[in-house]
Amino acid sequence: MRKHNNGVINLLLRMSVILSGTLLLAFTYYHINYQNHLTEGGFVGLSLLGKYVLGISPSLSILILDIPVLLIAWFFKGKTFVCNTFVSVGAFTIFYGLMERYSGWVIHLQNNLPVAALLSGVLTGLGAGMVLRGGGASGGDDILSLLISEWKGIKVGTVFILMDVIVLALSLFYMPLKETLYTGMAVVVAGYVITFTTSLGRPKLQKMPKIQPVLGKPQEVQ
Repeated sequence: MRKHNNGVINLLLRMSVILSGTLLLAFTYYHINYQNHLTEGGFVGLSLLGKYVLGISPSLSILILDIPVLLIAWFFKGKTFVCNTFVSVGAFTIFYGLMERYSGWVIHLQNNLPVAALLSGVLTGLGAGMVLRGGGASGGDDILSLLISEWKGIKVGTVFILMDVIVLALSLFYMPLKETLYTGMAVVVAGYVITFTTSLGRPKLQKMPKIQPVLGKPQEVQ
């Protein structure tokens, strides 16, 4: 019974961390990024690029991007991780929708975009880091960053920065340079905050050993 109670408490704590991080992300994306016209990196940025170049709806392109990553995560991270990710993604949709419909709070920083970028980076990094610490991810791009991080032994925040910078560079096809550069600033800050949040109190990440194919293994001399 005591072991069962501990399991329930741990589950509630993990869900609390995931939902708190997701709420922070929704707040940041709506009140900082959206209200001050900062663009997006990751899969959201790629979906917007797909709409601009190919005319594909973001709702469809994000699904196309997310599904393969979720299947890979199910294989390497397990069903609990994927379920936690679904909780975060579903909660984000609800939180963002409620803020979009009912929040009258406007954080106007268009005349001070460096502050907007700094706030976006810190809050996004903290929110995404909390979701990762809770055992999930806030989206397919975060899952991909985590998998690459564990595979190559690179800090997850560094992978996050590299992926988003590439997407932002491509976003220059349809986004103004000024907003894209400040979004890049936010991405770099977020990457460092994610690294700090996910690595705090944990041992240094080790690179996974490469598996040598059996067919390519040298035969022993008899």
